[in-house]
Amino acid sequence: MADFKGVGLRIAADHGAPSPDTLTLFFTGLPETGDLRPIQEELEHESRLHEDIIQMDFMDSYQNLTLKTLMMMKWLGSHCPNTSFAMKVDADIFVNVFHLKDRLRTSPTQSFITGSVIWDGRPRRDPSSKWYLSKDMYPEDSFPPYVSGAGYVFSSDLAGRISWASRSVQLIPMEDVYVGLCLRVLGVRPVYSRSLFFLRNLFEIRKLDYDRCTFAGLIIVNNFEPSELLRVWPDFFKGHAHC
Repeated sequence: MADFKGVGLRIAADHGAPSPDTLTLFFTGLPETGDLRPIQEELEHESRLHEDIIQMDFMDSYQNLTLKTLMMMKWLGSHCPNTSFAMKVDADIFVNVFHLKDRLRTSPTQSFITGSVIWDGRPRRDPSSKWYLSKDMYPEDSFPPYVSGAGYVFSSDLAGRISWASRSVQLIPMEDVYVGLCLRVLGVRPVYSRSLFFLRNLFEIRKLDYDRCTFAGLIIVNNFEPSELLRVWPDFFKGHAHC
């Protein structure tokens, strides 16, 4: 399962709802190559145990991340109309859900999206680049502001609206830039999430060595192996409130 790409969606439920206030779901497609039967059996077993996997009928590859994100948005808009916020987060991300929930208590519940905002993005024209975009695919010389796809939070009304806006936006393989293009159609500008005292980016898209009290002041940290997440989370869960 190491090569199987997964994306987590964290949903904050309405206040006063009888269910827990967060729900974690894992969205996945089909393996790119090889015999999918063993992986499919593992997925179905995991789904029976935890009921948290949404599998969709497309090839799960880097080039299909935009399609995957749009399918997630459509699913969220259809199945979770009463949620307040959603978070798209990659599978290798540490998420401090405690600090996230604190921040969301004072966040707008309409037309809101926050994360690590890239203001000066430009398309790569080198065909050897992982992020290559041809002039035919994207003729503009710069991108509108967008949030890094490592992890971002948005008010749930945007899910259906992004899905609607995508009808008039040509698909490109960079899913975070593509969401930014849809936001431009909607007239929504992403908000940079910073701490009030130190103006530090709360969505840390660099790799940082684990430190409980440093992580207590952040919402995400990037680039963790599953074994690392399993190791650091119990320590963080027990001790973050004492920082």
